[in-house]
Amino acid sequence: MLKLADRAAQIKSFHVMALVEQAAQLEAQGRDIIHLEVGEPDFPTPANVVAAGVAAMQEGKTRYTAALGLPALRQAISDFYQSRLGVSVAPDRIMITPGASGAIGLVSGLLFNAGDGVLLSDPGYPCNDNFLHLVGALPQRVAVSEATQFQLTDELVQQHWRDNTRGVWLASPSNPTGTLIPLAEMKKIKWRAEQAGTALIVDEIYHCLSYEQEPQTVLSLPDAGNNVFVLNSFSKYFNMTGWRLGWLVAPQCHIPALERMAQNFYLSAPTVAQHAALEAFSDTSIGIYEERRAILAKRRDFLLAALPKLGIRVPVAPQGAFYIYCDIAELGIGSFEFCQKLLNSAGVAVTPGIDFGEHRAERYIRIAYTADESRLAQAVDRIAHFIKPYQ
Repeated sequence: MLKLADRAAQIKSFHVMALVEQAAQLEAQGRDIIHLEVGEPDFPTPANVVAAGVAAMQEGKTRYTAALGLPALRQAISDFYQSRLGVSVAPDRIMITPGASGAIGLVSGLLFNAGDGVLLSDPGYPCNDNFLHLVGALPQRVAVSEATQFQLTDELVQQHWRDNTRGVWLASPSNPTGTLIPLAEMKKIKWRAEQAGTALIVDEIYHCLSYEQEPQTVLSLPDAGNNVFVLNSFSKYFNMTGWRLGWLVAPQCHIPALERMAQNFYLSAPTVAQHAALEAFSDTSIGIYEERRAILAKRRDFLLAALPKLGIRVPVAPQGAFYIYCDIAELGIGSFEFCQKLLNSAGVAVTPGIDFGEHRAERYIRIAYTADESRLAQAVDRIAHFIKPYQ
């Protein structure tokens, strides 16, 4: 047998993908499945954004761009930070990447050597661990709970800092919990990382999908350009998942190294997608996105009212993203088994907590409210009938 690199064995698959396959098989048999498992908006890309992509193809705009991305798109993102968030971010600090995953790969490769540790929350987005493994770095997962909104705090960072810790990785809003980190707490963590001469990486992929308050960014903090790296994406708020486009905001001094890496790793982000994304910042598009954000807020509120009535506890109300992290411990069944049986018996697909970490993962499931309210009502009714024997 061909011997593979050790890192290949460290990359874990998503348990939910087995459920996705099962759901497809059930649908092929004629079953009606309500999909609340995959982290993808159910809204299509707005027609005007699609038209901009089609126009780019028809006009022959299909060649490579510069590794940093279209200058016009970098400027558009800079303008968006200013107009939407009141934050000045120079376009030469912004680079366009193939999805946020491209940005995660660049940051991991830029900042960490083999054996370097990175603090992350448990639960949290699992792909971050896998990108760190790819460069030989060591994820240092910190168990978090509802007491801290399932987020790292400055106190937890201080408690879990190790001699080999070289960075802190945050997400606000978080996947899978939808919770935010207050800017005051973010400021403390940023200062601690800065004092240690290490990086603060902040996943803001869902930051425009917040509900009780207007979106906030770590880039609004004083001196946020010194050691802060921000990941973002056109997938969630901008409804462009399949276009594979994201961006990275980095300290200006590190842009040349990131550009060299991008030139070698992927040349450039998809050209047609970049031209389409320019239209995503138009007033027409933003109006559509804001309407959809309001719809997501209504869906969230519907589930927050309905789920506790079923006996499913929601430890923390999500403030953003489109997920609800639910505690099913009182039902006496593990998360993956629960998800499998719910799918097969009731035709509702959700994601097991074991996909997001190890800390009490068996007691949680993630529900993505990426279906309209009528389908969510059907899902709630099906879940109610399914869990009766466990109560």
